[in-house]
Amino acid sequence: MNLILLFDDDFIAPARVRLSDRRYAHIRAVQQPEAGQTLKVGLLNGAIGRAQVLRVDDQSIELETCLDQMPPTALPLTLILALPRPKMLKRTLQTIATMGVKKLCLINSYRVDKSYWSSPLLADAAIREQLLLGLEQAGDTQVPDVSLHKRFKPFVEDELPAIATDTRALVAHPYEASECPPAEQTLTTLAIGPEGGFIRYEVEKLQQAGLAPIHVGQRILRVETAVPVLLARLFPPL
Repeated sequence: MNLILLFDDDFIAPARVRLSDRRYAHIRAVQQPEAGQTLKVGLLNGAIGRAQVLRVDDQSIELETCLDQMPPTALPLTLILALPRPKMLKRTLQTIATMGVKKLCLINSYRVDKSYWSSPLLADAAIREQLLLGLEQAGDTQVPDVSLHKRFKPFVEDELPAIATDTRALVAHPYEASECPPAEQTLTTLAIGPEGGFIRYEVEKLQQAGLAPIHVGQRILRVETAVPVLLARLFPPL
């Protein structure tokens, strides 16, 4: 936990918070602070800063906060991702939050198993939990917006063209594709397929929506690897 995320209901006074949940347990076990020490904190969807430890005991910790800095810059990206298998989804949600993605559309695809859509990991609370873990790792506070799209064709035909307009619109596809373009801090729409990739029909529909196929080399990557590799290739370090 590189940043302690604070929520509005943690505040017991204008600049004072009391924590007694898993964040407190982590602070007590790992950081082992004493009164007077400072910790890095951030308000969810708000500013980041420092907090001085006022009191810590067996039940809770109280902090005096000073939130005076902006969170890290977000990637100018809408990520379109075919729904991964549940175990991979957890890691991927953490990764996208850590790397600064703020807009994620989880979509269906021919090679997405129907059972994935009934996973409890798609509940709002479960998605939020993984995103918060990613934000804590990165030292960020801005929660990504995640939307679910269970029908491929209506999303690609009715919604994607507007999303992709006036952006660098790309689909990661290892066949009949151009080399990944150089890193650039520009508005981007990126689609990444499921394990096994998008089928030809899906690639053609994505192309009709304005997305150009790209690749990152001859090696075929798993989704959980492809996401950070593509983001690192497409955007300069922030």
